[in-house]
Amino acid sequence: MEKIGIIGAGSWGTALAWLLSENGHSVTMWSSFEDEVRMLKEHHENQKKLPGVILPESVDFTTDMDAVIKDKKIVIIAVPSAYVRNTAREMKKHIAEGQVIVNVAKGVEEHTLMTLSAVIKDEIPQAVVAVLCGPSHAEEVGKGMPTAIVAGCEDPKVAVMIQDIFMAPAFRVYTSTDVLGMEIGAALKNVIALASGVADGIGCGDNLKAALITRGIREMVRLGVAMGCNPETFYGLTGLGDLIVTCESMHSRNRRAGILIGQGKTVQEAMDEVSMVVEGVYSAKAALGLAKTYRVELPIIEQMNLLLFEGKEPKHALGDLMMRDKKPE
Repeated sequence: MEKIGIIGAGSWGTALAWLLSENGHSVTMWSSFEDEVRMLKEHHENQKKLPGVILPESVDFTTDMDAVIKDKKIVIIAVPSAYVRNTAREMKKHIAEGQVIVNVAKGVEEHTLMTLSAVIKDEIPQAVVAVLCGPSHAEEVGKGMPTAIVAGCEDPKVAVMIQDIFMAPAFRVYTSTDVLGMEIGAALKNVIALASGVADGIGCGDNLKAALITRGIREMVRLGVAMGCNPETFYGLTGLGDLIVTCESMHSRNRRAGILIGQGKTVQEAMDEVSMVVEGVYSAKAALGLAKTYRVELPIIEQMNLLLFEGKEPKHALGDLMMRDKKPE
């Protein structure tokens, strides 16, 4: 049994708390919101963000940052991408030399174009930073439905340690040392899923959905290779696997937001209706910034930026993708 701390009590943090406690580990969850901690202590359920997933009585809840970090084998960061830097900054003084932090948020920081593991390392240089990602909706993981995912760390021994902690009969964990490739795939797939949702909202059908997924993975590979990633990473669980589930599932907040935008809602209206963080909106500008930095063409990402931030009509954005210059595949 290991002692595990989870920073963030949203849907994914809650699902992982359930999984790790089922694996026999001692779990403490942290939230900055006192009313959320009171709810969790009283009901052992996040009634707003992951209703129906009941956490064991053994799971502890706190607003005390030191209590969730001190003496923990690993500390999981499960806050939305936009809050990772500030959260890491708050964590720094509590993290011991060599303590392992596992980031499960997905995105790229807009103003620095840094991946989230790089952001964490920037704020907490004494930590060993790893990532966990792949096709894994919290709604299914919290119900014990079969899931496969990847633990990534530049130190393969740390990746195996994380694999051992998370592995379960219904939760298969692979390992990788290509952390950058994992994170680029995880960030860009959310933007592609927004585009896929827009196509669904307009009523474009399955053919265009398949095209967006296929061409989307090409954009992920194109950028990733330019950044020095292993191209094989993008054809695995953290690339193609995560892209498929995020583009196809109604559990996907990015797809749901895209559907609403395609139906005529504004971006803000769509985000308000989904009522959870739509990571693709926050990753879109950063993805475009990386494309310009590395001089690669990302047409879907470009059109989504025009749609999200410059008021381009969804039909016109998809139409311009279809009418780009002719070329071989």
